Amino acid sequence: MTTIYISDPHDITCAGIQHVCAGLPGFVCRRALDKADLIQLLQEKENAVVVLDFTLFDIADADELQILHERFPLARWILFSEELSLDFVRRMVASPSFSVLLKESPLAEIRSCLLAAGDSQRMICQRMMELLLVPAATAHEEVKLTRTEREILVDIAQGLTTREIAEKRFSSFHTVNTHRKNIFRKLGVNTVHEATKYALRAGLVDSSDYYI
Repeated sequence: MTTIYISDPHDITCAGIQHVCAGLPGFVCRRALDKADLIQLLQEKENAVVVLDFTLFDIADADELQILHERFPLARWILFSEELSLDFVRRMVASPSFSVLLKESPLAEIRSCLLAAGDSQRMICQRMMELLLVPAATAHEEVKLTRTEREILVDIAQGLTTREIAEKRFSSFHTVNTHRKNIFRKLGVNTVHEATKYALRAGLVDSSDYYI
């Protein structure tokens, strides 16, 4: 029996993973609502497979994820997000416990990754493998934020949610969310915590103003 802990705040993603697992023999799914809930579930079954949207779940950064991995060494992790920085992926896949799936992956690839993790095997989706094979010098992108992106980064660092930023700027949620993804991609970060540290180092916010 393979236990899947879905760690993703989006209901539709959880429903999708549950649907896929329902078609796989010997798979059972449970949902982790937050980091504390995930830890409690892993204490119950340490060799579970964790399907984790690292960019949305409440894990601060790669160091915290590494600590969780060290605390539960029998767990298998599937990093399942829309976009992940290459530096982060390279760091995590140094351990065979981590598989990588982008949410654009086809259904057959998602099934294969779940089965591989259930058999304690590591799998990296084709798209991410292609990105990892690009030489580092070619993959590097100079950080050059537009004025709008800098303003939104400041709002993020000050603790505003995407919806709050949209209301403040009289923009749609989709527009601000797209800017947010572009900012994270350019900075090579995956979480608000990491983006905030960049904003602080770059002098975009004062230490008395930022939220971290």
